[in-house]
Order: sequence, then structure tokens, then C-alpha cells
Amino acid sequence: MVIKNAELETVCGVTSKFPVNTQPEIAFAGKSNVGKSSLINGLLNRKALARTSSQPGKTQTINYYHVNNSFYFVDLPGYGYTTASVNVRQSWGRMIERYLKISDQLKAVFLLIDIRHDPSANDKQMFEWILSRGYEPVIIATKLDKLKRSQVQKQIKAVRDGLGMREDEKLFAFSAVTKQGREEILDYIGELTGVSES
Repeated sequence: MVIKNAELETVCGVTSKFPVNTQPEIAFAGKSNVGKSSLINGLLNRKALARTSSQPGKTQTINYYHVNNSFYFVDLPGYGYTTASVNVRQSWGRMIERYLKISDQLKAVFLLIDIRHDPSANDKQMFEWILSRGYEPVIIATKLDKLKRSQVQKQIKAVRDGLGMREDEKLFAFSAVTKQGREEILDYIGELTGVSES
């Protein structure tokens, strides 16, 4: 898939009404420091469309990026941000849950896991939660460039085993630095949205 254009179209806070889109949506979830903004920028071939920060927890809203005038990337708030208050974390959780319930156009939820570490309790909880909402999570193992090549398969197995994934469930390894994995992820998004020729 060739990315021709992308723009941040809608930003929704805790009390916002979500847009009623008529085009497919792909959502991205993950811990606060897992590299979600870097992934979105990397996929869209833009340097700073999604804001990255050295401070985890920057994304406290649900952000809708309109891509190729054909579908949406939906960036969900990062979870596991320990310095946020309990009330704030709970409100983010309710916001994500509301989105998963309400969206009629959601085709898949991409769950990001840092490939260097075994999935955390929060990661496992989010994986099970997405499954319970009727979606099959697509795992993206981020920060691939931080590993030696000889470690990659071992860590991919650790992520799969840690989440209890079936063999047929999708996992892509991705590096925001080298862009390794970008084309495979975009091709799969094209399959999911039916706009692979864009």
C-alpha cells in the first residue's frame, strides 16, 4: 500500500462524542512507552503527525488520522502510565471501552508490545479484553532494532507465549528506526480495509 496523504482529523477527550465514520478504522493500543506514535508516524511516512514524547502517557485522547481519504488510524490512549492518577487511568479505560463498543467501522485492534520484554500484566489484560470485545488482536512487536538478530525469534516466541497466542494469530515485528516490518503491516491493513490498491 502506498500512503499518499494523512491528516489528524478528530481528537476526542473523555467527554467527547465520537465521530460516526463511514470508512474502515484500524485502532492502535499499547503501553505508554511502547512506541505507538513512532509506529503511526513510520507507517504513514511522516515525521511528526502523531506526537512523540520522551514523557510516557502523552496520548490522553483518542486521535483519528484519515489516511488516503479511504480509512482511519485510531490512536488509543496508552495504558500502564503509573504516574497518572487512578481516576485518570480509569477514565482512559472507560474511553477505550466506549470506543470499542460504539465503533461500527473498527476492523482490527493492533496491540503493541515491546519485543525486548515479556508481556506485562497490563498487556495480557488488554489482549484478553480485546478478545472479549469480539476482536482478534494483531500484535506488533516494537523496537526491533534494539535486539541482536540472534535474539529476535526467541523474543517473538516469548511474546506469543506470554499472551497465550494461537499459532494462526498475527504478529509483526517492527522498527521505527529501520522501518523493518512497515510494508508487511501496511499490506495487512490493506487486506483488512479492502483499500490495498490505494
